[in-house]
Amino acid sequence: MLNIGIRAHDIENLPLEELVQEVAGKGLTSVQLALSKSLDGVNTELGSLSPGFARYVASAFSKYNVQIAVLGCYFNMIHPDLVQRRKGIERFKEHVRFARDFGCSIVATETGNVNPEIFYTEENFKEEPFLEVVSSVSELVKEAEKFGVIVGIEAGVNHPIYSPKAMKRLLDSINSKNLQVILDPVNLLTIETYQNQEEIFQEAMDLFGERVVILHAKDFIIENNQLVPTAVGKGLLNYKYIIEEIKKKKPFINILLEETKEPFIDQSIAFLREK
Repeated sequence: MLNIGIRAHDIENLPLEELVQEVAGKGLTSVQLALSKSLDGVNTELGSLSPGFARYVASAFSKYNVQIAVLGCYFNMIHPDLVQRRKGIERFKEHVRFARDFGCSIVATETGNVNPEIFYTEENFKEEPFLEVVSSVSELVKEAEKFGVIVGIEAGVNHPIYSPKAMKRLLDSINSKNLQVILDPVNLLTIETYQNQEEIFQEAMDLFGERVVILHAKDFIIENNQLVPTAVGKGLLNYKYIIEEIKKKKPFINILLEETKEPFIDQSIAFLREK
């Protein structure tokens, strides 16, 4: 039995109630919810959250037995503009404070980029960006400890936390179990390394498998000598290997579909169940 969910904003442009019905109708059990991307026409800016708002959203999901597994609050935590960086940190901390009212225990982000936009650059892999990430994540985790919430950090090659080893170093640098990992196997691959995908996934599981709280599921193809994300089951990721490992080590973990939109959602769910 797999516990499969989806990023809510990959089911497009529906009012809240219809969105939840659509998710439940597909047999999905959970969502990653990015408030600003899924709640059209509702103020979700910094300072807007309250227990009442959170309960309103939570009750729409619980009516159909769908878990809000993760609140997505992705931002550039090492943004070169310190005003933008501070705004992102404060918005994330606000999500942490109200997470329990959403019935959710994880607030998630990636680790940003030395540039305002997120793209691949080896400048991210230097010592200074890593130390800035440690500083930002420490602040998020301190808030999370007060509220009994998990900060979920996702690694990726476009970020300072770009490899299993860098993630392990971050976990060791911040000695708190309120910091856990969102694992996206595709995010750890480049055009140079995708053929060693099983080893890279295995390295991640060996280094911090016990800290993985969510598995992100997308796929990738190679186009013009680049990795291009695609719907689950439509690419080159070895899902047979991943699902076998995950089932052994992390039974019933939330597996959340990404980059998987209509008309492929049902096919992707069937593909994962078959694996």
